[in-house]
Amino acid sequence: MPDVSHGDIHPIRWVGLDFGTTNSAIATAPATGEPSLFGFATRTGARTTFPSVLYFEPRVKGVRQSHPSAGYPAIERYLDDEPKGRFIQSLKTFLSDRSFDGTAIGGQKYSLEKLIALIVGRLIDEIGEQWPEPRRVILGRPVHYSNDRDPALDTFAADRVAKAIGLAGIEDIEFEYEPVAAAYAYEQRLSRDERILIGDFGGGTSDFTLISVGPGVRSKGRRASDIIGTDGVALAGDAFDRKIVRHLVAPRLGLGDEFISPPRNVLPVPSWPYERLERWHHLSFLKSSETLEMLSRVQHTADNPARIEAFLHLIKSELGYELHESVRRAKFELSGGVETEFLFESSPVTIRTKITRADFEGWITEELDAISSCVDRLIGNSTLAFADIDRVFLTGGSSFVPAVRQIFVDRFGPHKISGGEELTSVATGLSLRARERWQLSD
Repeated sequence: MPDVSHGDIHPIRWVGLDFGTTNSAIATAPATGEPSLFGFATRTGARTTFPSVLYFEPRVKGVRQSHPSAGYPAIERYLDDEPKGRFIQSLKTFLSDRSFDGTAIGGQKYSLEKLIALIVGRLIDEIGEQWPEPRRVILGRPVHYSNDRDPALDTFAADRVAKAIGLAGIEDIEFEYEPVAAAYAYEQRLSRDERILIGDFGGGTSDFTLISVGPGVRSKGRRASDIIGTDGVALAGDAFDRKIVRHLVAPRLGLGDEFISPPRNVLPVPSWPYERLERWHHLSFLKSSETLEMLSRVQHTADNPARIEAFLHLIKSELGYELHESVRRAKFELSGGVETEFLFESSPVTIRTKITRADFEGWITEELDAISSCVDRLIGNSTLAFADIDRVFLTGGSSFVPAVRQIFVDRFGPHKISGGEELTSVATGLSLRARERWQLSD
């Protein structure tokens, strides 16, 4: 297991940065030995991950907008504030969206690159004296930033994130696929060479690599042929969360209800606001005067006005983070049990209901099929059979979902499945890649 750095334990030279949809992490590798993960202070102790979030405090008339906070301080300030300001998360999912170039906050326009730079800049500030002069990093990236699988779109997204990291003050950036980085982290535990499949499940993407690793591979020097194949789909944990919102939360906030439109037309409540409710990074966009006025009109003649009132309260009070945490908690508990209670309370909103693992797995069938097809395509495009794979290493938060793990058990057998350091293995592997890449030149 990598160490956690709390001080100046060795000169900072080889750094890996995993900027994630939900969480980020950063690690450094010494000249020899195991990498160290940087620790981030919270009210409950140090953590090795840094939430990829921003919080802009409520704007006060006549007072200049304060600088936003990021990571754990952003979450803590958001939870403390009443009324609440603007909470922004999942920015990585916008990178391949050519139509999204930024948003206005407190009367000021922020580009997507600037918003990401604010997160990374605050992350560097949190590290402080542990990393006094950030210079260069190996930066993780998914195999595909979108399901279009368009190389031009992938390049566009990678260029945007590279610009953002540059704005944060890091001068030299090289990319490595996130599942390849996870393979380097896994390799540290090996005493013999293995041909492995890495499955890296983040918030926005699921990425896979077939690769040969081990002491023999390292000693002879890495070769391009060691990476047998890579593939990925732009869905993972956030997509699973969306299905819980769609099937369990949104109907209790008015989705599927009807209202009377003058003069006497009975119409379904518009569905598009609930589509934004499913996507946490879109939720804050609902707090516009036009949307709020539309929902208020619908509420007056809705067959269940209390549900629309609850939806309006959720939007006006900026409660997306709390709802998001309730969804994640239920998903996590279903990884260990066959049922749990979903609970979200914020007067006048109370959603309390049982949810079973069977319900959840039924809701995410489409996503599971896409992941299964991607794994099969990766194996099919290689010269290998399932039996030729020595080990399957699963990492990332959604690797705990039993239905996801079952995809690999069915193909490779339970004895080949392993995991560990699910939230930090990519950062650890990126720092090892940085040492390998730059050690001879430093």
